[in-house]
Amino acid sequence: MSVAIDSSDAAIPSGDAAPAEPVPAPAVAPDSSAAAPANEETAEPGDTENMWTPPTTDAPTADAPDDAAPASEGTPDSTSDSVSDSFWTPPTEVPFAESSVVDDEAAADDDPAPGDVPEAITRDAHEFGVYARTGGWAFALKVARSVRPGGQSAGESVKVSARKFAELAGCSPDRVMRFYKAWDSAADDGLVPQFEALTPGTDVELPDADVWLSYYVSRNSATSVRGQAITEAAESEGIRPTKALEVAENPTALRAAILADPGTAEAARKALMDRLDEDPVLRTGMARDIVRTDDLKKAVAEETKTGGQLEYVRRIAEEGQVKTPAGQKIEASPALREEAERHLSLIDELDEDEEAGEWAREAYDTVRTLVAETVEKDPELRVQERRAKFYSSLQKATKAFEELTFDDVAAEEIDDIVEDDMLQRLEELQSAIATCITALQSAQKKD
Repeated sequence: MSVAIDSSDAAIPSGDAAPAEPVPAPAVAPDSSAAAPANEETAEPGDTENMWTPPTTDAPTADAPDDAAPASEGTPDSTSDSVSDSFWTPPTEVPFAESSVVDDEAAADDDPAPGDVPEAITRDAHEFGVYARTGGWAFALKVARSVRPGGQSAGESVKVSARKFAELAGCSPDRVMRFYKAWDSAADDGLVPQFEALTPGTDVELPDADVWLSYYVSRNSATSVRGQAITEAAESEGIRPTKALEVAENPTALRAAILADPGTAEAARKALMDRLDEDPVLRTGMARDIVRTDDLKKAVAEETKTGGQLEYVRRIAEEGQVKTPAGQKIEASPALREEAERHLSLIDELDEDEEAGEWAREAYDTVRTLVAETVEKDPELRVQERRAKFYSSLQKATKAFEELTFDDVAAEEIDDIVEDDMLQRLEELQSAIATCITALQSAQKKD
């Protein structure tokens, strides 16, 4: 009876025999079917039937053969080398992207041959490719070769009207005409053939999709004079005309955006200011709204005052001249001019959203104080300032007294006009005037 020899025992040489030379393992594992012996009891190690196979579960298999144990470390064993070459190794992990490509290629291998693809799918893919290359031109061509041009009767052409085409397409005639007009404009530019050169079913080479938006306008308002003006303004601002037309067609949405968003409100304010010069109706309307709104009137008055103060300081810095409180112009001192320039530099550094009112008042008060000090330090200038101030008051008083007449009042109406304090106030004014006259007469006598 033959007994199978364990590979580990066969690999250890006995003390009486010379050690066997190790046999190199073959590069490729031997075919198990060719090496299989006729008798299972005499099977040699390395046979497929005696090899270890990975368990199907994580738990170890109780029926694993004993001869699958590895040879002792450091012991040459040609048989074990042969076994290791046929030993199971885990598959190399494929990255996600590569595995996706493999899956796609595998799926492509499963696709039917071109002749077996349903006609509906082939047609959809073809139309998708045409639209990807040409955009709206693909649909404009369908309109151009199917809708008869204006002025042609039904008997002159096999084409149909825009209304009939829209009915067949399930859309509005206006939408059909927008594609029609886009083709018409492109034909005028020589980009596509004229309508007369097209017949139903005709295919022609179409422009690129990027050119489509230059001819197609998705709204009817673009064809009007107002729409053309909006389109030109949008193009000058570097935006698509369709966006500007959409806003113009929906003033309620514009109002909502202005009310809710400060940024939109600021953009609207700047646009209105840019339009004032060329739109007298808008200018009059805004002025009327300001006058009728108390808060706006106060704001306008405040800004006017601030603007005047800034102009006063700016003239000192730029022209080197200053106007005294009495109204006379004098040369600004270097210190005064330097102070005015310092304040202006601070104001110029303010952001657009920062209020300049407080800074302007501070600058104005500072330079006015310096001007008053300059006047007081110069005796001659001080006398000129007093004289100018008195003349200014005299002119105002003269104008006021000239209006104190009853030339336009009938004698019988004076009693109804008179109040108790009128005479008293006039007598006080008369006394003040008499005092001034006396002072001036005394000065003249001294001279």
